[in-house]
Amino acid sequence: MSFESLLQRLDRIAGGRAAGVAIPDEARSHPKTKRAFTWIMWLLFVELLLGIGAVVIALVLAMGGEPVSFAVWMRTVVVLGMTATLFYFAWRAQLGWRWGYQRLRLFAQIFPVITLVMAAIPGLYPAWMVTEQIVFSLIMIGIADFLTSDHMRDAYRKPAADNPA
Repeated sequence: MSFESLLQRLDRIAGGRAAGVAIPDEARSHPKTKRAFTWIMWLLFVELLLGIGAVVIALVLAMGGEPVSFAVWMRTVVVLGMTATLFYFAWRAQLGWRWGYQRLRLFAQIFPVITLVMAAIPGLYPAWMVTEQIVFSLIMIGIADFLTSDHMRDAYRKPAADNPA
């Protein structure tokens, strides 16, 4: 089994029955599409660094004898796992798979709301993690902004249904 066929099986799990729907090559290779994904990948990389930074801070605090709550550890693990998933969605969307774009756009719009609500719960996280969550949300909003641009929505629009004659 080739690597790409293995990925397409994974795509089928992540993308459902629409996993095989690709956008036209001219939309995928359009300079605005390429530029948007260049920015998205850089922003995701910053998200990854932010997540790694949160883990490092939690480890340093724990090794220094400071109590680090279960919520903080879960948040750091979730952010790293989520960012890896978003990289996968972005990579597949960049290759032209519509499902990857849809998932990335959905999560880029939902995660900031969830993160900000969680950050607003008094006493759940220490101040440094609340700050990390706010920065995380702002970056995700930037990613969502690229994904919801007129060009990107047009490039990844649902294909017209074949009309039976």
